Amino acid sequence: MAEALPPEELPMLAAHALVDGRDSPALRELAGLPRRGDGDEIRALYVQALKELGIPLPDEETAGRCLLVSLAFGLEEGELTPMDVVARLSTTVASDTREETRFLSVAADYSEWIGPDELPGWERDLRAAARSLTASTDLGASIGVPSPRRA
Repeated sequence: MAEALPPEELPMLAAHALVDGRDSPALRELAGLPRRGDGDEIRALYVQALKELGIPLPDEETAGRCLLVSLAFGLEEGELTPMDVVARLSTTVASDTREETRFLSVAADYSEWIGPDELPGWERDLRAAARSLTASTDLGASIGVPSPRRA
């Protein structure tokens, strides 16, 4: 299992996939689970939903990149705060593009020691990096978000 996708993120990803027209019994059940539900149950439903939809289980690098893109979209759409992004980032997340690396780098710059006068600048930089990533990614469809990038 690609552990880079934390189980608490999977119900929301499933809900986004349903909204975008994907459907399967396991996907519906997964979308209805609470974020803080049983991690083993959530993972099992995720794997089952992918199987029902004919989608191969992502490798760890792809799963990590999808998490990064999901966090960027969440921040860009106002569903997440900058602090939510930092809290949900996994140390195993990989980045492959310049925009992914920038978003991960800015997010990693956060420290509990960052001063109140520095926080607005960090948040602005993180939002700018998220905007750049969401505008350039080809992984949006992998997380249930239509990709703005043109091929």
